[in-house]
Amino acid sequence: MKPLFKVSLLAATVMLAVGCQKEETPKTEVAPQVEQVQAEAEKAVHFKTDEDKAAYAFGLYFAKNIESSIEGSTEIGIELKKELVLQGIEDVFADTEKLTDDELRLALENFEKIVGEKMQAKAEADAAAALKVGDDFRAEFETQEGVVKTDSGLLYQVMTPAEGDKPAKTDTVEVHYVGTLIDGTKFDSSYDRDSTATFPLDRVIPGWTEGVQLMPVGSKFKFVIPPELAYGAQDTPTIPANSTLVFEVELISIDNGEVLEAPAETPAAE
Repeated sequence: MKPLFKVSLLAATVMLAVGCQKEETPKTEVAPQVEQVQAEAEKAVHFKTDEDKAAYAFGLYFAKNIESSIEGSTEIGIELKKELVLQGIEDVFADTEKLTDDELRLALENFEKIVGEKMQAKAEADAAAALKVGDDFRAEFETQEGVVKTDSGLLYQVMTPAEGDKPAKTDTVEVHYVGTLIDGTKFDSSYDRDSTATFPLDRVIPGWTEGVQLMPVGSKFKFVIPPELAYGAQDTPTIPANSTLVFEVELISIDNGEVLEAPAETPAAE
């Protein structure tokens, strides 16, 4: 697991401290014109030296990273209070730390454990939700005209019929394709690369191995692949765990010569 805190907490909270202090400062009412001038003046920062500018940039960089970390914590149900972050930095500057080095280390280790548990729980909940919405999507797709369901649960629909040869499992095929999640998010496309993909049919996900064998050369099919025939519980940056996948595939040729190109991610080998 990657730690949420990717940068020095000490440097990052300098900028948080500034932000919190501004929020807590009482604001007096002023005329709109004066208020605007005052706001613009506050935004203006004059750097006497390059070192001053570098120091400010350093603070901005770390503040943006720590802000991202706090937001990431919130997304998994952990609240990191900015006022306590501020208190920690102030205590360091005042030499009044309320935790020993051992207590600090233990607190961070406990936090990492909590993060791990929260992330695991969220991953399990997301995976369960993906199964449910995938089931619902396939059930609806199955009712559409021309959709066929195989014994394995693979769903397909002929978009462009053809009369060409069909590949065997051991053949190498050349295809054009686009792959999306059920919400329409595109995660891979040979069309976008402006280049067909060529690969052995028995080295890709089961849904592809089975489905492309049903296709005559020159045809185009739409496949809806349940997770057990795709990537299952495997979670990737572009394909969440237990995802039902949608592919539109055009079979260009059966090419049993040299493999020219394998898709970068999908339909990757199992």
